[in-house]
Parts: sequence; structure tokens; C-alpha cells
Amino acid sequence: MGESRSEAELLDLGVQGTSGGVASSGDADDRPAWDSKLQYVLAQVGFSVGLGNVWRFPYLCHQNGGGAFMVLYVMLLLVVGVPLFFMELAAGQCIRQGSIGVWKHISPKLAGIGYSSCMVCFFVALYYNVIIAWSLFYMGNSFQYPLPWEQCPINMTINKTVKECLGSSPTSYFWFRKALDITDSIDESGEFNPIMTGCLLAAWAIVCLAMIKGIKSSAKVMYFSSVFPYAVLFIFLVRGLMLDGAKEGIAYMFYPKIEIWAEVQVWRQAATQVFFALGLGYGSVIAYSSYNPIHNNCHRDALMVSCINFMTSVLASLVVFVVLGFRLRLRHLPPFRNLGLLNDMATHGSNHHWWPWFNMSDPASVTIPDYREWYHHYGSQVGTNITDCDLDEEMSKGVEGTGLAFIAFTEAMAQFPASPFWSTLFFLMLLNLGMSTMFGTMQGILTPLMDNFSLLGRHRTMLTVCSCALGFVIGLLFTQRSGNYFVTMFDDYSATLPLIIVVVFETFAVAWVYGADRFLDDIEIMLKWRPPVLYKYLWKYVCLFAMVGLLAASLLRMVFKRPTYTAWNHTTVRYPYIGPGPCSWLARWRASFPSFLLTFLTSSLTSFLTSLNGLLPKSGL
Repeated sequence: MGESRSEAELLDLGVQGTSGGVASSGDADDRPAWDSKLQYVLAQVGFSVGLGNVWRFPYLCHQNGGGAFMVLYVMLLLVVGVPLFFMELAAGQCIRQGSIGVWKHISPKLAGIGYSSCMVCFFVALYYNVIIAWSLFYMGNSFQYPLPWEQCPINMTINKTVKECLGSSPTSYFWFRKALDITDSIDESGEFNPIMTGCLLAAWAIVCLAMIKGIKSSAKVMYFSSVFPYAVLFIFLVRGLMLDGAKEGIAYMFYPKIEIWAEVQVWRQAATQVFFALGLGYGSVIAYSSYNPIHNNCHRDALMVSCINFMTSVLASLVVFVVLGFRLRLRHLPPFRNLGLLNDMATHGSNHHWWPWFNMSDPASVTIPDYREWYHHYGSQVGTNITDCDLDEEMSKGVEGTGLAFIAFTEAMAQFPASPFWSTLFFLMLLNLGMSTMFGTMQGILTPLMDNFSLLGRHRTMLTVCSCALGFVIGLLFTQRSGNYFVTMFDDYSATLPLIIVVVFETFAVAWVYGADRFLDDIEIMLKWRPPVLYKYLWKYVCLFAMVGLLAASLLRMVFKRPTYTAWNHTTVRYPYIGPGPCSWLARWRASFPSFLLTFLTSSLTSFLTSLNGLLPKSGL
């Protein structure tokens, strides 16, 4: 691959123009830089720590063996996540370009990797900002008492509670009918939701104002948007630990199920979560690190940011499960709602051999394990009115995605004293988590374009405004009454496969095209010390094979699992997580072919072909 560069040659890497020539040294000197190391760390943490840490990681932990999943996650984080994260940090800092410039520098035939990253960032920004708009809507509705989702509304015409709300729950009714005004299926687009359109406009306006001067403006916002969520999580944790049911929630979260390690699906989900938690493939990590001094210790940054990211996921999981444990109590599970029936039966019945050994007159003293042990022995003898308490079933209701944030958490917070305060705090936290991730996502679009197209670089403000305006216009798709279904589809199909393909090409480009030894030589010049040779083998073999395996598993899943989305039916008012006990059910609908074609083909297939095209020889090169 050629001899390693001297320090002087390495310092010149950031001044290459898009045509392959060398620009003036002033171009490198004019490149923006972080005012402090703290700004940079907060920016990287803010981008990598997002909404997925709050609602995706706890769900995966709950579904895949609790403590056993955490051990598996940490192992994959250390073996695959940290090396790839370090690779992107070092590449951006070494070449001092965005994603397009970095991969074009390694080989002009690999520029497609950078363009693919930009395209996926734009797809993600489209629907991610819609979630921020939802958080804005809920935060605005939190400044009232009682909260509008605490009770079912009254139909003033007949002076009765709205039937649709009675069949579900106040929080579910507010989310699906008042916030989204959702249609029964994706085929019914419905009109635009004017309130959500306004919230989306506000969300894009905030992003635009924060990004309009590049890192000079967004870095100032990071001091608040990256730190504030941690304060809120700690406040919620302290408050949650004082609630009834917190102990059951935490015990359920950490209970290890080692047998899940034998399931391929669990490994795929753990690897995917590591992949997305660190923001690999977006180009944002590269963009942020390109503004660093050449001798910044990016290896330490990789370890520090990865550690903070994991600890944030654990902290968020603790908060989620103590609140879900409290919600478990609120939903009057069988140990509590059946005690009255048991007491009556025991008082009037003659057969006493099945009497519980716990105190039925004191529900607070009855634990769920005690009740389940009794039910296992005598449940069949006391009739169908007495039911089991299935923790798996109850804890599964509303622990992922929007169901957690806008249904489960709102239901629990509505029972807190001073509920408007807690609700405002929670949705302000979601707003800041989303915004800090959006800043990084947009930086992954703007930085490569400005670095590689001098005209765009000279008109940063216009590029930022136009990008945000375009994002808002296309994002109107998600403000239709059927918009939530499209958000789900974009989340499932527009990023996962393309990003995995991008990282496969990135790893191959560094480890085999450029050369792992040569890359370590460049890092040694930057850091003044040589990273362990272990990274060479991790990049060349372990990480590459792991990403190829993840790609294969994802492709097989897409082939054998029919694309679906979860739909709300206003006539039966049945939706997952909302019905009390046996009344809830999961309605799965096959996604329409045109919609699937739109999201999958325009993202996954295009990204793949763009990257593949970058490897083909071009005439004139």
C-alpha cells in the first residue's frame, strides 16, 4: 500500500480539493474548529445518545434475557463497536474532511460510500424530526392541569364518555385520536394534521437556527441539549425508586436468561443496537472529528464516548423499568384486583384447602411471586374469574418506541403528584435528546457537501436553510393522518440495511484498500503512540466478518419476514398495549407494496448501487 506518511504529509491531507489537486494552505487554516474539547465530546455524545437509548435498548434488554443481553451487548461493543467507532474518528481527524472527502481520499472509486451516508442521513432526518415534533406537541399540552390524557373526554351531545376512549385508555385515545388523528390503515392517507404540521415546522426551524453557523452555533446549544437529559434521567430515577413496584421492575430488568445466547436473533439484535447506538455509517462521527486538532487523542475519545453511551442506556433502562414497575401496580394486576374475589370466596365457601397463605386483607403485603406460586397450585380450582399474573405479558405492553414515550410513560406520570411538572420535564428531555441527534445527522449531510463543493461551502447559510426547508416539505408526508405508519416504515427500512452496507464498505476500504498497517502508521503520527496491533486484526477480520454476518442476517430477515405495521382500528379500538388485561391484542397488517417499494428501493437498493458503483473503474481516471 505504499510507505507511511511523514507528519508534514499527514497535516496536508485536509487541504486536497475535490478534483484531486492541492488547495492553498489557507483552506485548512480556515476550517472551523471546536472551541474546546468539551464541546467536541458533548457533540459526539449528543449525537450517539438519542431516543434509541431511552426506548430501544430497554425494550431489547427486556425481550432478550435482561442481564444476559447486557453482557452480550458489552462484548459486541468492545469487539466490534469500539474498533469501528475508533476507525471513523481517526479517519475524519486524519483527513479532515467529511464522509465524501474521506472515502474519496482513500480511493476516488469509493466516493459512493460518502454519498450513500449523506443520503441515509437525509432519510433519517425526515422522520426523526417528526418524532421531535410529537415531543413538542406533548410538551405544549403538559402546561395544564389536569393533563389532557388523564381522563377520557365527555361527549357533550349525549353526556357520556367517548366510547372510543372507554374501549382503550385515556393515554392511548389522546395519542391516536387527539395527537395523530390516525386512520385505520396506511391506504387511507387522510388530510394533513394542521397542529402536527406546525410542530414539524417549529422543529425544523430550531434545527435550522442551531445549524446555520455550523459547529460554532450548534456547539453552544450542545452545552444544554447534551447535558440536560442526564439531569432529567437522574431525577426520574430518584423519583421512580420511591414508587411502589420499582423493585419488581428492576428485578425484572436484570434477571438473566443465559439460554438466549443460543438464539441467532438475539445476537443480530444486540449487534444492530451496538451499530446504531454509536451512530456508525452516518458520516456524522467523521464530520465531527474532522474539526479536531490533528494530534487529538481520538482513541481515548472512542473509549470514553462508547462508555458514556452504554452507561446512558443502562441509566435509561433503570428509569424505564422502575416506571413500568409502578405502572404495573396501577393497572391492578391479578394479585390485587382478585384479592377481593378470593376473600369473598374464602368467606362463603366450605372448601378451604385452596386458601392462600398470604394475607388477602392487606394487598400491599402480597408479592407477585407469592401470588403466582399460589395460582400455580390452586388456580384451576377457583374458577375462571381468578386469573394469573403474567409479568412478561404486562411488562411487554408499551415498552418500545412511541408506545413507551407517548402511552406507557404518560399513563404513569399522570399518577404522579404535580403531574404537569413531570410531563413537561420528560418531553423536554425527549426534545433535547432528539435535537442533539438531529444536529449530528444534519452535520453528516452538510459537512461533506461543503467540503467537496466549493460553491456550497461559500454559501453555508443558504445550504442549511434550503436543506431544512426541503426536509420540512418532504416531511409533510408524515403529518398526514396516516403519517405514523410511514414513520414506522421509514424507521424499519430506510436506514438499517443501507447503513450496514455502508459500514461494510468502510471497513473493507480502510482494512484492505488503504491497508490496516498503513492506517495504524497514520494514527501513530497523530497520537504520538501506536495503537495495539489488535486493531489491525479486528478491522481486517472480526469487524468485517461481523458486519457481513449482520448484513446477511438482516437480508434473510427481510426475505422471510413479511413487512408489517401495527394499525389502530377506531371501530374496535383495539391496539397493542392499551386494552386492560385480555382485551388488548396485537393487530398486524401487511404493508402495502407501493409504500414498501418507496422506502426500501429508494434507500437500501440505491445506497447499495451507489457504493458498488464507486468501486467500478471510471473513464478518465
